[in-house]
Amino acid sequence: MSDIERAQRHRSRRPVSARGQRTRQKLLDAAEAVFGRKGYHAASITDITRRAGVAQGTFYLYFPSKRAIFAELVRERSRALRYAIRQATAGLADRLEIERVGLLTFFDFIRKHEGIYRIVNQAEFVDRRLFQWYYRHFAKGYAAGLRAAMESGQIDPGHSEVLAYCLMGIADFIGMRYVLWDGSSPSSEVVEQVMAFIRKGLGGPR
Repeated sequence: MSDIERAQRHRSRRPVSARGQRTRQKLLDAAEAVFGRKGYHAASITDITRRAGVAQGTFYLYFPSKRAIFAELVRERSRALRYAIRQATAGLADRLEIERVGLLTFFDFIRKHEGIYRIVNQAEFVDRRLFQWYYRHFAKGYAAGLRAAMESGQIDPGHSEVLAYCLMGIADFIGMRYVLWDGSSPSSEVVEQVMAFIRKGLGGPR
């Protein structure tokens, strides 16, 4: 059983009380900080519980192992990122505007959760299926939106999945260069340069 499957099974035991949900979230937030700073292998459950301010025994009420909380953290942050982009782009019909708003939302998200870069990269060596799930799940929804834009004639026809990965790569590396390395959101000049490139790549009506 992979850590994805273990995490899925464990989610059925999520706390129902508000207090339990808060404690679980504190552990996930602490895990993000610890894994992002120390790396998966150097981090310990003690590091996580100390950061969260809870007893070590409390950890096991919510997660059976370090690998389980790591897997759930990757999945939870993936859901949170996709939700943030959906909320930000809700009601938008123009594909280029969706790309711009989605890009800015992504930059804002990783500025608040910069540890997720290191955590997702570590996932390749902790659980490769989890690592692949993170990108494939994101690309699936992205490609669906691009297909709709192709069908409506907003962008040139093509392979929507390939295009989704191209656009994800742009956001990933620009975010790494400016948000992660410089610690700030890309300037409007950078965003405009990126959008000019995306506009040419997507094509569509002239």
